[in-house]
Amino acid sequence: MRKIFAVFGLLGILVFQACEGPPGPPGLPGEDGVDGVNIVAEVFEVELDFTAQNDYSEVFKFEPAIIESDVVLVFIEWERDGTTPIWRALPQTVFFDQGVLIYNYDFTRSDFRLFLDGPMDYATLGTEWKMDQAFRVIVVPGDYASARLDLTNYEAITQLLGLKDEDFKRIELKKKN
Repeated sequence: MRKIFAVFGLLGILVFQACEGPPGPPGLPGEDGVDGVNIVAEVFEVELDFTAQNDYSEVFKFEPAIIESDVVLVFIEWERDGTTPIWRALPQTVFFDQGVLIYNYDFTRSDFRLFLDGPMDYATLGTEWKMDQAFRVIVVPGDYASARLDLTNYEAITQLLGLKDEDFKRIELKKKN
């Protein structure tokens, strides 16, 4: 009987020795590790005016085109807390007596479009809703797009991708013809 328990005990030790526990904490910054692929997010900051002349929308080209698995996220500077901008993920909806205004976007591999949406006459909006609107555009590499992450949380996204405010250069992107 003892031999049977000894055999089962030995088998149990061999089986459980092959198991792995949870991953440990990340290494220290600057420490050498296994070489891998450097995954970098593309980021842009654009400011635009929504007017009747541009049909309350603008289309911008990606040069070069983004990878098919990438995801584009857009955040609007909604307000400021002192000098600190508060960014909200698009789409954003505002309700007025005259109707509903939605700041929205769409994208393809070659471009993205920022536009006003919703059932209302945009000409009735005050300039604070149409002029000098600042947006931050983040192209999230496909490797991160499936991560368990709230893609509407600006701080979480920028922290995951290692982005700082100075990474968002305000540039004039070439408009798509």
